[in-house]
Amino acid sequence: MALVPEAYRPLLADRVFRRLLAGFAVSSLGDGMSFVVVAWLAIELAPRSTAGLWVGAAVAAYALPGVVGALTLGRWLRRFPARRLLVVDSITRAVFLGLVPLAWIAGALSPGVYVVLLACSSLLHAWGSAGKYTLLAELLPDERRLAANTVVSALEYGATLAGPAAAGLLVTTVDAAVVIGVDAATFVALALTVGLIQLPARAATDDPAAAASSARGLRVLVRFPALLGLVGLTWLFNFLYGPVEVALPLHVTRDLHAGSAVLGLYWTVFGAGAIVGSLAAGALRRLPLWPTALAIVIGWGITLLPFWADVPTAITVAAFGLGGMIYGPFVALSITLVQSTSPPEHLSTVLAARGAALLTASPLGAALGGPLTAALGPRTTLGASGLATIALGVVTAGVLLVRAARRRRLPAATLGAAPP
Repeated sequence: MALVPEAYRPLLADRVFRRLLAGFAVSSLGDGMSFVVVAWLAIELAPRSTAGLWVGAAVAAYALPGVVGALTLGRWLRRFPARRLLVVDSITRAVFLGLVPLAWIAGALSPGVYVVLLACSSLLHAWGSAGKYTLLAELLPDERRLAANTVVSALEYGATLAGPAAAGLLVTTVDAAVVIGVDAATFVALALTVGLIQLPARAATDDPAAAASSARGLRVLVRFPALLGLVGLTWLFNFLYGPVEVALPLHVTRDLHAGSAVLGLYWTVFGAGAIVGSLAAGALRRLPLWPTALAIVIGWGITLLPFWADVPTAITVAAFGLGGMIYGPFVALSITLVQSTSPPEHLSTVLAARGAALLTASPLGAALGGPLTAALGPRTTLGASGLATIALGVVTAGVLLVRAARRRRLPAATLGAAPP
């Protein structure tokens, strides 16, 4: 424990948090495997002439139905306590993903059936994520939430490194449908971990009256402008990141005339940097959340600018790794801001609405990245994404400074108008 930063020691000493962390680690590995295996199985199932369409449909089906679930099922699910939300989502994922290998064994797994099963598995994704972070907020005092959120997000970044590698190895020995079954098993493990764990009284309470009074989804955010602004900033940040996922592979193949190994290097250094940056931010006890979030937005944009210039590949690889280190803490910071700003009785609803909104951001950005890259070229698209992201951070900082100045002047004006 002597080598563990002080901010993480109380977390690792908490038996309940350690058990939850183990469940999150297993399910994150399953999600990491899905980066490879969801698309790979679609390629195996689809006719060659329409493989691209089915791959796109499968990847979208594994994420986007969560938006529908968040916006349509709130009437029932917002009454659930955080633990039950997470368990129900995990069971839903396990059941429908588990049907994929069963349908494959029965010879009934067509591309259409596969996409439908993926869509059903992801229907409660936004609510499951909301349940996870609401549970952490209920379990831990305010001063430990940032550290807890960074540990969880670091696990997810780590899964983007280990999961695809594990899936790649498994696919060489068993069918991709079987690997989807392994992914399903990781959610069984999470459901059992969360469902059987003994939570402290402060995290195990369920107040149906408070939950039932909660407004629906995005309507809750409208009532709290600070939360709405935070979700808006996060959405735009993720949207502007979307073109990177399209432009970077094309930059490698067209500009650098390199292969998949170079593309893998970019994402490896990004993932490693994100883990380091996330854990480093969580170790700082008194991190100013809003200024740090805006610094991350601006810093990430700056690290994309070297792609615009004709510089050696080593420099852009190093910049992308630095970008990962800067980008890494953002998820934990933004969730911590939501946890600290939202009224407790609205937290799971706010987090579900946030998750639903963000599920659309990066895919829409990626969709925009296609025509942008075709019109401008990969280098210019990456640089333009960086400039737009810097502008987003600067404009948001300016708005916050103006609002802060107005709040400071208001009490002074009130005092000046008061009778002596």
